[in-house]
This record gives sequence, C-alpha cells and structure tokens, in this order.
Amino acid sequence: MDRRSFIKKAGVTGAGAAAATALAAPAIAQTMPKITWRCSSGFPKALDTIYGAAEVFAQAVSEATDGNFEIQVYGAGEIVGALEGADAVRDGTIEVAHTASYYFFGKDPTWAFGTGVPFGLNQRMTNGWLYEGGGLDLLNNDFYANNNMIAFPAGNTGAQMGGWFRKEINTVADMQGLKFRIGGFGGRIIQEVGVVPQNIPGGDIYAALEKGTIDAAEFVGPYDDSKLGFNKVAPFYYYPGWWEGGVTLMNLINLDKWNELPSSYKGVVKAASALANSVMMARYDTLNPAALKTLVSEGTKLRPYSLEILESCFAAANKVYAEISAENAVFKKIHDSYMGYRGDGYLWFQLSEYNMDTFMMIQQRGGKL
Repeated sequence: MDRRSFIKKAGVTGAGAAAATALAAPAIAQTMPKITWRCSSGFPKALDTIYGAAEVFAQAVSEATDGNFEIQVYGAGEIVGALEGADAVRDGTIEVAHTASYYFFGKDPTWAFGTGVPFGLNQRMTNGWLYEGGGLDLLNNDFYANNNMIAFPAGNTGAQMGGWFRKEINTVADMQGLKFRIGGFGGRIIQEVGVVPQNIPGGDIYAALEKGTIDAAEFVGPYDDSKLGFNKVAPFYYYPGWWEGGVTLMNLINLDKWNELPSSYKGVVKAASALANSVMMARYDTLNPAALKTLVSEGTKLRPYSLEILESCFAAANKVYAEISAENAVFKKIHDSYMGYRGDGYLWFQLSEYNMDTFMMIQQRGGKL
C-alpha cells in the first residue's frame, strides 16, 4: 500500500494529511533542502590554481549533498570586483567570497590576520594557529562577526615570492621612491623604508609594469606569475615574499545565510573548505618547481633580498604592529595570539624541520637528488 492510499483509507484529511505526508517523507529529504549560493572569487579564472580552490570547494559541497546544495562560482569582476568581496558578503549581495582577507586591510588592519602578515607564520604554522591554536575562533568571534560574516580557511599558497623588479635592488637606498604593486600590510610596512606602495588588481599588473607606471610588482609565485607574463617586462625576480609567508584564502560567508543552514550543511561547508585549503597548497607545491625552471631558462634573474633590506623591513613591521596595537584593541588581541604562536612555531621548526630541509637542499644543490 502506498503512502497516499494509507492516508486516504485512514480517513486523514486536511492538515492531518499534510502532517502525515511530512512524517512519511524520507528523513534525508527533510535535512537536505535545495539551496543555491553565489561565490565570488577574488581572482580571475585564468589563474586556475588560486581560482580553482573555489571550484574544489563548490564541487565538494555539491557531491556531499547529492547536488542539493549548489554553490555557483564567479571570477573576479563577473558579479563582484576583486576588492569588493567583503562588502558584498556583509551586505548580503552574495553569500560567499573566496578571497584574501588582507585585501580589505584599508578598512581595518585586523583583516590581515585572516590571510597573513609580514614576518608572520608559514603555511603549516598558519594552519596550526587557525585550526588548533584558537586563531579561527578569535577571528570569527572577535572580528568577522562584527562584519556580519563567518570565515573558514579555503586555500593557501605557501611562502610567496618577493616580486618582479625592472632594475636590481641591493640596499634600502635602492628602494627609495620605487612604485611597487603590493597591497595590504606589506604595503604599509614597505612604505616605512621609502617605497611607494600601489594597490592594483592582479589582472592589471602586467600593463602597469609594461608602461612603467610601476617599477615593481608582487603577486604569488612562479606558476601564477608566469601565466601573467611578468618576466617579459621585469627581469629581476626577488625572494622571499617576507610579507606573505603562508598566505591563507578564506571563504567569507554572510552570517545570516550561514545561520539559516541546517547543521549538516554547515558541516559540509567546513569540510569542503578544509579540502580546498589542502588541495590548493598541494597544487602549488607541484606546479611551482616546473614553472620556476621555465622562467629561469627564459632569462629570469633570481635574486635574494639582502639582509639589510630584510632587517630594515622587519624592524619597520615591529614598529607598525606596536603602533596599531596601541589604538586597536581587537587587532592587539589577535596579534598577541598570532605572534605567540609564531614564537613557539619557530622554536620547533628550527630543530627537526630546518635541519632536515637544509641537509636535503645541500644534497640537491650538489646534484645528488
């Protein structure tokens, strides 16, 4: 006997029939409603790895819900500009922005901790602080919630390169007056040593370098930078990107929309974000070595930042952190947690990790690997 026949023969009608039908519906159908969200990436589709992390996230959500929870991913500028994701999420224009939190540094420097700050944590330490060191709870409860959003890590580039320069730089004096495309906290710090920071979306960097509108630019690393062709207009490629030691991308989610989700969907979003976080790092670690070899074969000149430049920027960073902490209580609270984790992290990494990596790198340079 089917459900409708049973209800009819039992004499159940009207509201009673509706209630009986609901009770008889499969439980999974009641907990997996049809939902569609829009996600704007902070990056163009051409950057398949960094943009692709949003696709990994969306696909995992769809698969885990049998297609009932669909997240439509859009490239930067398609529905929201690359630097407008936070505002769009806060206002409910979109449900999710997959982006670098530090893009919104100009609104409040605390945004930077959701991505990374100069001379901060590497990729593994960043994950440790966010997932197990209380960092994500601090960001969500003390900061993101005040902007009507909740966030989850959803990608990491690892330590980035230090930028493309049209001319060689060796000292702090060489950097005076340089127009350098660098956003967020890195720009604020490097300004302290005489550089003129420029905040330009990734898709506009090449033209600015080619025309000489800027003297230098940083973006991500060998794979993405080669796709954008920076080596064709700026021959010197510096390292390390001391302002981006472990760059996290966040899924910034509108808090009202988040609160409307069934608990099962919330779990799926968290798990899918964590998957994107892992996959993106694995892809960069796989793609960057080959891209770097190609760049060097095409004439790129690799250069390390001098100790003088690094130490001057490090001192500038500490100065700026102290200044901001003195006037921004939330920034100070998150800064103190983050930097406390950094101290313990490097205490550990300098032993086993550093020595193992250093030995193996010596073997590689000696042609033994």
